[in-house]
Amino acid sequence: MESLSLIIGALGNIISVLLFLSPVGVFRRILKHRSTEEFESLPYICTLLNSSLWTYYGIIKTGEFLVATINGFGVVVEIVLLTLFLVFAPPRIRAKTAMLIGILDVGFLAAAILVCQLLLQGDMKIDIIGFLGAGLNVVMYGSPLAAMKTVVRTKSVEYMPFLLSLFVFLNGGVWTCYAVLKKDWFLGVANVAGFFLGAAQLILYAIYWKPKSSKNTASKDSEHGSQHEHLLPSSSHFRENNEA
Repeated sequence: MESLSLIIGALGNIISVLLFLSPVGVFRRILKHRSTEEFESLPYICTLLNSSLWTYYGIIKTGEFLVATINGFGVVVEIVLLTLFLVFAPPRIRAKTAMLIGILDVGFLAAAILVCQLLLQGDMKIDIIGFLGAGLNVVMYGSPLAAMKTVVRTKSVEYMPFLLSLFVFLNGGVWTCYAVLKKDWFLGVANVAGFFLGAAQLILYAIYWKPKSSKNTASKDSEHGSQHEHLLPSSSHFRENNEA
């Protein structure tokens, strides 16, 4: 059973890496257009907080080094992505994003770790962090709901990256299996939400995805070209959506 959980955990790590890296295409587009367009930053802010808490959880709980390593990787990726988002976001969105980062990813995280380190001991510390991590995992997986709303409103999947949705689904499923094998119910609850929300996003893709004709693509590229020329003088980087 232990060897099986190790194999499932290793597979989960691979899928989580792909999940964390899945928005790379989005940010390549942001860099190219020098605009964050309709993308949202909230998913990446939530993912950074979530990954930070699970890294801490993996460090303080014996036998959960796979959880710590993959989420530590996620922390690094999300910091890079959020930094880029702030560079290309317009002033109002940049200010909002910076405020949320300060409140959630700095203030809340620091308070949670300090309370656990100074006031809690043993299993209580693990349980509190696990509870917070599970709750925030649900928030992280639920944060693309804003993008899902945009999909329904525009009847287009342009601003909900397919790979992100796919890896949310796969990541939630694999880590749920790992949690069952390890009897880690905090990890299980956290990832069941990802499995079902990822499935919901894929269903939206099946409903609203439409192939682009070459004619429409050409006209759209021409229209985007003129818009981007207007946007070129302003520079700011990472605003959107945000491989646990």
